[in-house]
Amino acid sequence: MSENNLEGGITVETKGRILLMGINRPSKMNGFTPEMMDDLSDAYTKLEEDPELWCGVLFAHGDHFTAGLDLPKFQERMQKGERGRGKGKVDPTSLGRRCTKPIVSAVKGVTYTLGIELMIAGDIVVAADNCRFSQLEPLRGIHAAGGATIRFVQRCGWGNAMYHLLTSDVFDSEEAFRVGLVQEIVPFGSELERAIEIAEIICEGAPLAVQATKRSSMRYVVDGEQAAIDALGGDQVILAGTEDAQEGVDSFKERRKGNFKGR
Repeated sequence: MSENNLEGGITVETKGRILLMGINRPSKMNGFTPEMMDDLSDAYTKLEEDPELWCGVLFAHGDHFTAGLDLPKFQERMQKGERGRGKGKVDPTSLGRRCTKPIVSAVKGVTYTLGIELMIAGDIVVAADNCRFSQLEPLRGIHAAGGATIRFVQRCGWGNAMYHLLTSDVFDSEEAFRVGLVQEIVPFGSELERAIEIAEIICEGAPLAVQATKRSSMRYVVDGEQAAIDALGGDQVILAGTEDAQEGVDSFKERRKGNFKGR
């Protein structure tokens, strides 16, 4: 993003099997514009559709993850009820088309509203020790519409969710860890490195099996326990017939790491 591009953007970089997606509008505390949301949706779609990419890492340039939506720039879309993700594209908030591949988020500094929704729409969150979180939409006359009212309850339970959603308070990394919004707290400046480390560990597994694991857990969340149970056997049959499953057996017998190909 150039200094003159006040609408911001999303940087995209490939690191091995990992797609690094960087929120890039640091002069405005990475406040999201419609253009940035479109770009992020494109990045998630690239992650989803490229078989050579096995895991995504979402992070931010500058000192803060994001202050949330740049509300004046989204007012027209909100009044029309437009989500603006683009037909057929992956929705970074997982309210439309979901990304089936794992996403690790590295958050820091101000992580407000959309920032929380993006990180909990993913799978694993690494937080810097200087984070400030807030779901403050009621103070702006609206409610969270990017999934926080749903996933906050799923991850943290009713009481913790209502405490933070209804009070619009600002809370720190320790509280986010306590209630289950984040999985690790690391010193500020090391959050991206740690997120990449976790993504690399995930990429040591067979990608089809990793994706099936996420899919099974999501099926339980969305469709319930019995639906998840009913799908276990059939999914395992499909996985057992892959080249990677044979490689898993071979690597077990030979006491070495698997060399998986995603097929």
